[in-house]
Amino acid sequence: MAAAAFRAPPLGGPRMRTPGCAGSPLAMWRLARAGARAPRAAAAAAAGAGPGGRGGDGGWYEWAASSEPVHWAEGGLAALQAATGLPWWAAIAGGAALLRTAVTLPLAAHQGRLLAKLENLQPEIKGLAERLRYEVSVRGKQLGWSEKVARFHFKKNLRRIVTELYIRDNCHPFKATLLVWVQIPMWVCVSLALRNCSVGAVGSQVQEQFSSGGALWFTDLTAPDSTWILPVSLGLVNLLIVEIFSLQKKMQVSRFQKLVTNLFRVVSVAMIPVAATVPSSLALYWLSSSLVGLSHNLLLRSPAFRRLCCIPRTKSDSDTPYRDIGAALAAKYSFKK
Repeated sequence: MAAAAFRAPPLGGPRMRTPGCAGSPLAMWRLARAGARAPRAAAAAAAGAGPGGRGGDGGWYEWAASSEPVHWAEGGLAALQAATGLPWWAAIAGGAALLRTAVTLPLAAHQGRLLAKLENLQPEIKGLAERLRYEVSVRGKQLGWSEKVARFHFKKNLRRIVTELYIRDNCHPFKATLLVWVQIPMWVCVSLALRNCSVGAVGSQVQEQFSSGGALWFTDLTAPDSTWILPVSLGLVNLLIVEIFSLQKKMQVSRFQKLVTNLFRVVSVAMIPVAATVPSSLALYWLSSSLVGLSHNLLLRSPAFRRLCCIPRTKSDSDTPYRDIGAALAAKYSFKK
């Protein structure tokens, strides 16, 4: 490949080259859009009316809770509940499933295509790196380079070659982070919207509906789950997602990736006490979102679904992914010697 040819540095030196809803749907929509403006304005004024406000104890949190994206999320929740006529607990769970399926699932499939391309590039990169190392060694002996200078030119030219391959196959790793940049802000906005509905920031009528809109043991969506069933379930589901993701051995795992995986494990456990102190509406949304995320994670392992999403086949792909996941989890956490 021509890209692998070593380029000698110019004479001037080498260039250094991320239940039920009262009222009609229209009335609920107006309640969500108009009824919340007065308390929000007061909260924003108390917080300094902006991200840098210092006029109150709320500060950044109150500014974020009264921001326009959160306002849109509140209106969307009200419209969904009013249009479907579902009790609020079902509307929250259904809204989480709708958002994850309509927004994050396509992005997750796009991420899968990028990661598959990156995996398929590894053998080519390895071969080009070996050829480049030989060429740098020969060139270094001709010009009398020290080991440090030779290593510098090797790394610089390898970066150039890898970048050209990323451009050629349109699979730069940073594009795979798009899912995170969309999912996290969306999760935060919906969480703040539910918080506003639970504490009465949207209006007393919505808060009253939330107080009787739960089910089973969490009938009051404005109160924390005293049984800890929702928080513990949330922690277990998130840990399962992390463990399934860590079982992917498509490429060699770096120390940084191991650190990130352990960080997600810690966050999953830390979310349990957090979910036990917030209104049940938030814990229910977090659990529903995680369950849908888990199902999407498993769905993206299906060979048929991967073909449907045009995800390239890789060497590490399995024809029996679910059996392999079960066997890997059993082997990892089995107490038998």
